[in-house]
Amino acid sequence: MAQIISIVNQKGGVGKTTTAVNLGAYLANFGKFVLLVDMDPQANATSGLGIDHRVLGKGVYESIAGLNSFGDIVVNTPVRGYKVAPATVSLAGANVELVNAERREHRLHDALLEVRNDYDYIIIDCPPSLGLLTLNSLVAADSVFIPVQAEYYALEGLGQLLETINLVKESLKPELEILGALITMYDSRVGLSEAVLKELYQYFPNKIFRSVIPRNIRLAEAPSHGLSILHYDARSKGARAYERLARELLESKI
Repeated sequence: MAQIISIVNQKGGVGKTTTAVNLGAYLANFGKFVLLVDMDPQANATSGLGIDHRVLGKGVYESIAGLNSFGDIVVNTPVRGYKVAPATVSLAGANVELVNAERREHRLHDALLEVRNDYDYIIIDCPPSLGLLTLNSLVAADSVFIPVQAEYYALEGLGQLLETINLVKESLKPELEILGALITMYDSRVGLSEAVLKELYQYFPNKIFRSVIPRNIRLAEAPSHGLSILHYDARSKGARAYERLARELLESKI
């Protein structure tokens, strides 16, 4: 049965999609069967793997709305063992259209039951908000992975995010765990101040990944080519960082 990991932070631009796409690629490269679920209406994870979401007739929304089975919406990528449940334009209306739906927070959880035994890891790329799509992602997950940009202002909003996670644990998914925080967009020329690190450790005691993701132009370029960093420039600093992260995750036996 797959381990389901939601990559979440309501702040935009902190590396959620970059982490989802590239962590999945490296896990697949290490022989794992991986499904990437794109829950962001912007569909960046979908397009970042070379899939044109504009021409797709069905995706995650169609499954959680009950129009298609989850197995029917999954799309292959060029990478062996790596598949995507894509976002389509329909997903943008989900927060409104599903608001009165039965079990509205459990729609993704219920849909994934069909395919959960087909994968080792299911990685969910969440939108930059704490709306219904993110709630669905949290309820569906076994654990939560939180990318945090390496600057002071990125810490703003973490309290609200952790409060939301705790509310989900209390009322919807008691077994949900925080897997850890990942420092992203680290610039060694600027460094990470002791004050930021100290505050981060207060939020995530003993739950900060050793792997640190640097600012790297090759990471920024890869999605425009529809490739993960592994297949765009495996020798880049960004690629080596995500390889270390995947190994760290595997060694943690999650």
